[in-house]
Amino acid sequence: MTETQLVIDGLGFPESTRWHDGRVWLCNWGAGEVLAVTEDGEREVTARVAPQTLPFSIDWLPDGRLLVIDGPRRLLLRQEPDGSLVPHGDLTGLGPGPFNELVVDRAGNAYVNGAPGIVVLVRPDGSVLQVADGLKWPNGMALVEGGRTLVVADSHAEQLVAFEVLDDGTLSERRVWAELEHAPDGICADADGAVWVASVPGQYCVRVREGGEVLGKVVADRGCFACMLGGEDGRTLFIAAAEWRGMETAMREGPGQTGRLLAAAGRPAPHAGRP
Repeated sequence: MTETQLVIDGLGFPESTRWHDGRVWLCNWGAGEVLAVTEDGEREVTARVAPQTLPFSIDWLPDGRLLVIDGPRRLLLRQEPDGSLVPHGDLTGLGPGPFNELVVDRAGNAYVNGAPGIVVLVRPDGSVLQVADGLKWPNGMALVEGGRTLVVADSHAEQLVAFEVLDDGTLSERRVWAELEHAPDGICADADGAVWVASVPGQYCVRVREGGEVLGKVVADRGCFACMLGGEDGRTLFIAAAEWRGMETAMREGPGQTGRLLAAAGRPAPHAGRP
């Protein structure tokens, strides 16, 4: 068990943790806020969507512009220099379900998952192509091995699923990367080739290698929705955590204010891959 430090609290459901420009970024579900937070807890609202937007996720284009996936409206939005959010990709033709997670590669290709168990590629020109299906409940994603592999957390299957990324950005060679004890949510990768996995039912973040060997664990007192390595040396694991009483309760009563951003310094290897 590893002791964590509180960075900020009073959040709704914090999700989609990222390390960008020296700060931790996250989506504060229930408030509709994209927050950027310093390691000592100073926060800034950098973008807003409607408070009832759930889910939504963030990443960045190579030129530094923020992308936001508005899950319920099935739109990939781009933040312009004046702060406005404009359409970047239209996913409304891919089924009625909401979209969930987002990761962008070095070329500006955005991978978005959700809806009926699919992964969608949104190219820099805004064109949309479904590149995978058959997932039970796709969640966090990470590009590893120099962008040659996309790892997807399939929550309801309790697996990490990997795909080979082809030169044109499409996916092939699906395989199970790791079987897990509890449903995975957000994930990130480290320089040793391991993946950190946040789990809401497990109330922890676990470090695993391909094949499923558990290399380490950080335990919390509430569900862990997302995790991201960052900090000056890339070895601090920032964890988005909140009490979770099920989707029905969340939709009926709202997210509450049990959400926290936690930090666990001194992880074995620094951040690698994307996001």
